[in-house]
Amino acid sequence: MFWLIGCFALVVPALGCGVPAIEPQISGFNKIVNGETAVSGSWPWQVSIQDTMFNHFCGGSLVNQYWVVTAAHCRVSKISHRVVLGEHDFEFNSEHIQRRIIAKIFTHPNYNPSTFNNDIALLKLSHPAQMTNRVSPVCLASSMAVIHPGTQCVTTGWGKTGQTSTPRYLQQTALPVISPDMCRSYWGYNRITDAMICAGAAGMSSCQGDSGGPLVCLRGGSWGLVGIVSWGSSSCDVHTPAVYTKVPHLRGWIDQTIGWN
Repeated sequence: MFWLIGCFALVVPALGCGVPAIEPQISGFNKIVNGETAVSGSWPWQVSIQDTMFNHFCGGSLVNQYWVVTAAHCRVSKISHRVVLGEHDFEFNSEHIQRRIIAKIFTHPNYNPSTFNNDIALLKLSHPAQMTNRVSPVCLASSMAVIHPGTQCVTTGWGKTGQTSTPRYLQQTALPVISPDMCRSYWGYNRITDAMICAGAAGMSSCQGDSGGPLVCLRGGSWGLVGIVSWGSSSCDVHTPAVYTKVPHLRGWIDQTIGWN
């Protein structure tokens, strides 16, 4: 089995979590280096975290109308940062985006900024996101999830598409999950923990600016969040695996934090 789908849906479209109203079109499923522009609105849980000058610096994923999951290393601030939902084109001002103030931030208590272990943070929005055909939550992979090496998953974001290029449009790429042992052969045995999952090393990768964004896999018609963009090659080397925070490993903490707050 791949995973047991679950989601924290307080108010969601009839389709439920992980089912975009606008269907993604994925080449080869094909930086985000060596990826492609996504169909506008086809990844409705993707959020942009921006500063007060509307500059994007990290991604995130909507998991219910009040909560967004992102990376702890993004160092999100309630005072100077905002969550933007429904974004696709940073240069088009007529998109029906939703901008939300952040009410609370919960960083994993065992997050290690030196090793990026447990690199996860939860953001509680001050007002609920309005669910539309362009804004809806992703499912969360179960703590029982087993994501087999070779599984094709998708990562999305506005990170650099090369060492200097930041895209105007939301980018996507399909890339294979690789085994922990293979990942350790690239990064060293002690750097890859049970709270990490690796993907890529196949000609495409996530890059700076994608941090906090989703790695999602399709199962039974629904997309599930299995990873959060965490760290990787400083030069965005597409032949080196990117490392993602492993959502199944931290699902208990996610459930507890949302349930208590």
